[in-house]
Amino acid sequence: MPELPEVEIVRKSLSKNIKGKVITKVEVNNRNLRVKIEKKFEEKLKKKKIKKIDRFSKYIIIVFFDNSFCLIHLGMSGTIHLLKKKNKNKFTNTSFYHSPHLPKKHNHVEIELQNISLIYNDPRRFGYLLYFDNKKQLQKKFKSYGPEPFSKKFNLEYILKYFQNKHKNIKNFLLDQKFVSGLGNIYASEVLFESKIYPLKSASLLTNDQLKKIIKYSKKVLKRSIAKGGSSIRDFKNTTGDQGSFQKEFKVYNREHLKCTRRSCGGIIKKIIISNRSSFFCNICQK
Repeated sequence: MPELPEVEIVRKSLSKNIKGKVITKVEVNNRNLRVKIEKKFEEKLKKKKIKKIDRFSKYIIIVFFDNSFCLIHLGMSGTIHLLKKKNKNKFTNTSFYHSPHLPKKHNHVEIELQNISLIYNDPRRFGYLLYFDNKKQLQKKFKSYGPEPFSKKFNLEYILKYFQNKHKNIKNFLLDQKFVSGLGNIYASEVLFESKIYPLKSASLLTNDQLKKIIKYSKKVLKRSIAKGGSSIRDFKNTTGDQGSFQKEFKVYNREHLKCTRRSCGGIIKKIIISNRSSFFCNICQK
């Protein structure tokens, strides 16, 4: 599943290719996504001019000049393909998940703009597209979400208050979008390694210094991944033919039985299952 850095890569690609363009036609081939696409979706998007492409957490937000919005969530298997009409592009996928080329099946939504088409493909249909008439409606959607790691609101005072009288393990907190938005399984494991914290440790037992490390490395790990183009778990390329390369820098994720990357450690990377997800950690330096 794409996490914040991978969604940010998609946002950048969309911003480069469709910002300022007008939607000329919308076709919905399958409304039955995780959230059913409303009947008037096509009508509402037609003739809209794109002001910019934003992102919050793992959501892409297309902002129109009339201050309405189209929200796209990729779910487990969703990808956005850009198909150029004149100079046909070899690679159409804006992300590094699934096929780099436009698949023949599961193209649920097609949005035509000047000289380019945006196609939403999703074999498992866990993603969705929503339209919002105004900013108030959009903000209501994210009312229960916590701040992003990059936000100034994600600070020590906020974390101490949030953790009060709560005894859940720290890994589950990092995956809880109500606590912090945008972190997923891969990056939560990497952040805890950098912070030298055992994933099953109760959040209520963490010291202020440990919490400060979580804040610091949440930002650092995500920024580093974005700079590397995100994590391309499989050998796929995006619209420019590039690959995400952050997977080459994983310190713990998917490194079970390998030696800890800290030279002074000598530990071995272990895997445990937390809330039905694989979690990786060093058996010596994460305490």
